[in-house]
Amino acid sequence: MPKKTISKEKISITLNKDILELVETLLSDKKFRNRSHVIEYSLAKLLEEEKWEKI
Repeated sequence: MPKKTISKEKISITLNKDILELVETLLSDKKFRNRSHVIEYSLAKLLEEEKWEKI
């Protein structure tokens, strides 16, 4: 079965240094592939949580 390709858009963001340090900690723990993966995963979880709070 072919793998579903998800279209992604490249963006630029500015983060507080403390938040970036937390992102780097997650990367050093080898739980994520790169910064984009950490941020995408975290944002998806936040949006999922927000969705459930509105129900």
